[in-house]
Amino acid sequence: MKDLRSLRRAGAWVVMGILAVTQLYPLLWLVLYSFKTNSEIMSGQFFALPKEWVWQNYVDAFTSGSYLKYIGNSIWVTGITLLVTIVLSGMVSYAITRFKWRYGNVVMLLFMIGIMIPIQSTLLPLMIIFKNLELLNTHASIIIPYVAFSIPIAVFILSGFLRGIPAEIEESAMIDGANIYRIFFNIILPVMVPPIMTVTILTFISIWNEYIIAAIFLSSDSLKTLPFGLNSFVGQYNANYGAIGAYLVMGALPVVSVYFVLSDKITKGMVAGAVKG
Repeated sequence: MKDLRSLRRAGAWVVMGILAVTQLYPLLWLVLYSFKTNSEIMSGQFFALPKEWVWQNYVDAFTSGSYLKYIGNSIWVTGITLLVTIVLSGMVSYAITRFKWRYGNVVMLLFMIGIMIPIQSTLLPLMIIFKNLELLNTHASIIIPYVAFSIPIAVFILSGFLRGIPAEIEESAMIDGANIYRIFFNIILPVMVPPIMTVTILTFISIWNEYIIAAIFLSSDSLKTLPFGLNSFVGQYNANYGAIGAYLVMGALPVVSVYFVLSDKITKGMVAGAVKG
């Protein structure tokens, strides 16, 4: 029996080791790729270390790729999207789970249907709407769709968590004279930190590298987000592949950093929502 447990434990470690390698290797490969010359990259030696560590690739990525301009736009768009998504989805989730009204389940169903709608199917209607509203080529034209497609999954996670919060907390606050807005912002919102962190990282990852909507609705170079910087290294007859790799590494750093900082809170938020829902 003891030998069987040891064998199972060893098997589990082997499986986890394989999964770790398969998850970490692409990141390691990208870092090595970013230090290589075009000739090394085109030679097909995918697993080899760079013969010469070309730091100039990062200099080119920072300067020629207009890194600061594009990352500034990405931070602005992602930050506004996160703020609006968290506030609106929190309010909607609170209304659905706490208020006794006839159409609460219908509203929840509509949000769940929103999860299944592919974003590509909305591009033409959104183009017509934003053209009529004169919102094309503005950050609002991409923030609005980002928020709209982020709210359904956020409502799903937050409402599952809110169903497990005892109603006595709010009842005692009402007895003390607190109105609905004070209860939500001062009592409920702080309690919802774990699922909010989950919503934050999921939304951040989906918005940070989004390209299709931004490519269609933004035409001004000064408004474009981080993925558009890759176009700076691709010409008609050649491409600086090393600089592209360096740019990808620099673009992935914020996502990786946010994930490592919030990873424990993400797990807690998902488990809390699953158990309490």
